[in-house]
Amino acid sequence: MIKTKGLMKKEFCLELGISTGNLGDWKRGKSTPSTNKLIEISAYFDVSLDWLLTGRERTAIQIQESSAVYAANLTMNWEKLAGDLTPKEALFIQEYLEFARYRKHKKEGGN
Repeated sequence: MIKTKGLMKKEFCLELGISTGNLGDWKRGKSTPSTNKLIEISAYFDVSLDWLLTGRERTAIQIQESSAVYAANLTMNWEKLAGDLTPKEALFIQEYLEFARYRKHKKEGGN
């Protein structure tokens, strides 16, 4: 990939802030890049992490669900549902709802 980008190995290493020794170790399997470095490399080459790590893109799985499942749940008893949650889960949902309201307000042009 480095060559297809028209770079020399040294230029690539300078771009990503790594040593040529690190690159050589990665290529020989002596060490592996950190997660952060893998993310930087995938962004640099504009490829997914799946492709970078496996040479293949992962295919998305589509799930077909009936909207009736969700419609039936709209009539659920919210008090009972809230009573079944741990305090941590309830706080998470409360924070999410506040965030959703904030995003909606911003989207509608609110300050």
